[in-house]
Amino acid sequence: MGGRSILSANSFKAIDAFGKTLEDVKIRTRTGAFLTFLSIGIICLLTLIEFIDYRTIYLDTNIDVNRMRDEHLTANLNITFPRVPCFLLSLDATDLSGEHMREISHNIVKTRLDEKGVAYPDQEVISDLKNDLSRVSAIGQAGYCGSCYGGEIPKGGCCNTCDEVRQAYLARGWAFTTPDSIEQCKKEGWAEKIQAQSKDGCRISGRVRIKKVQSSLALSFGQSFQANSYHVQELVPYLKDGPIHDFGHQIHKLTFESDDEYSPERAEAALRVKKSLGVHINPLDEHNNHSWKHLGRRGPNLTQYMFQYFVKVVSNDFSTLDGHHVSSHQYSYSSHTRDVGEAYHTKNAEGVETTHGLDARPGVFFNIEVSPMQIIHTEKRKPFAHFLTTLCAIVGGVLTVASLVDSAVYKVAKTEEDRR
Repeated sequence: MGGRSILSANSFKAIDAFGKTLEDVKIRTRTGAFLTFLSIGIICLLTLIEFIDYRTIYLDTNIDVNRMRDEHLTANLNITFPRVPCFLLSLDATDLSGEHMREISHNIVKTRLDEKGVAYPDQEVISDLKNDLSRVSAIGQAGYCGSCYGGEIPKGGCCNTCDEVRQAYLARGWAFTTPDSIEQCKKEGWAEKIQAQSKDGCRISGRVRIKKVQSSLALSFGQSFQANSYHVQELVPYLKDGPIHDFGHQIHKLTFESDDEYSPERAEAALRVKKSLGVHINPLDEHNNHSWKHLGRRGPNLTQYMFQYFVKVVSNDFSTLDGHHVSSHQYSYSSHTRDVGEAYHTKNAEGVETTHGLDARPGVFFNIEVSPMQIIHTEKRKPFAHFLTTLCAIVGGVLTVASLVDSAVYKVAKTEEDRR
């Protein structure tokens, strides 16, 4: 029994892959010591690099078809028009589904600017043409019911202010052509206020929520209305002989946001990921188009332009390590500028004839097209098991290479010594 136990123990020892040599047999050299210190340094350096890589967050990016339905898109804009007064500036939105939003004012702020582009200090006092309560109160005594002059009668049955008469005309599909003959407008002093603001500029900012389909945002003169199935833009008639206005502009900000970004926390998470990708600056931010070219110069010699931007919007989906799931958007654009005052038919130097559409009007128009694809960004970090595996590979690999180098150097040195 004793012999068999000894045989079994020796058989087990035979599979030892880490055979030991006697301490007296080992030969220690200066080269070996140097390679040992060098190996320790390399192992520490590579381990540090691998640890930094393990802690680094990277983005895994994929492209997929956007399968979401009934989504909405929010256009966040801030645009300055140095030569268009706020009372002349209107914002409309249309989309491919046939929805038409006219004279959008919800979540929109208009700021009056003087001829030098500086905002007036007290906007509440001088910003609006239709909220001068002191003059409205002087229209008539208690029980007064103003005429709508043939316009669409509102729910209250009366048009007590000039703006109510104007809205009644637009609801009927009529142009508001004779304000000087309307009692409410004369008593409110619209003509005087319009002349006072005729050389102003305007900065419009805010959010417009539209369907996530092919859409258009239009910033143009006056209010719009439908007449005989046509979209008509009202141009204020009593400025026809006054200063010429044009839509030179500066886009301070134009972004397209999802509903998720209404939450500040989620918006911050989306911005952080965009910064890591280097796409946090939007293509049209601080874009200048004829805005200051004729600043301070007004007259019939200044042409009016139609500015068109063709915007391609792509959905982005961000998943962060801390559990946030945020939808956002990126966009690219191309633009076209046309002088509305040029002839219907034109020829260039090569004799090529160009025909322009008849529906052109001065303004800034954003034609928005939404891509059916979406980009999915997922924040990831390498697993700890990967770090351990790489660490073992570093230690084993460096020591093995160092051992091979030490053996080679020792053999070369031993051979030279034997020759001597």
